[in-house]
Amino acid sequence: MTPEEVARIHQAAFAPDRGWRPQEVRDLLRNPHVSVHAVTDGFALVMTVAGEAELISLAVHPEAQRAGRGSQLMHLWMTGVDAHTAFLEVAADNAAALALYAAHGFVVTGRRAGYYARPGSAAVDAVLMKSALRAPDAAETPAPAPKTG
Repeated sequence: MTPEEVARIHQAAFAPDRGWRPQEVRDLLRNPHVSVHAVTDGFALVMTVAGEAELISLAVHPEAQRAGRGSQLMHLWMTGVDAHTAFLEVAADNAAALALYAAHGFVVTGRRAGYYARPGSAAVDAVLMKSALRAPDAAETPAPAPKTG
């Protein structure tokens, strides 16, 4: 998915707020720790560092919503990163996203009061969420050292 496509979807999904511009997406993707996971009309941008993954943004174009793409994206990124723990934040008034994340094993760990500005209305809290991703494969886990006696 090109930066232009990511920006187009982000702008549509988060309207009326200002969506990302293509150059902002390019800048994000220059970071070697950032990956994009895509389906038709949707994407997830994830930063993975030191065994932890942070969902930067997940968006599905409004015309493609309610067709399972959000769940597809969650599965793609959660199984496609080399991490054991995942984090995200979401606006407290985004009921659909909260339900999606909870359905994929995320639990609330905190709040940032008044984090998201809302033109013409009160700011909205950010809900912080966390999930375990997967246990390391047995092949990745070193065998215990033999006991000597």
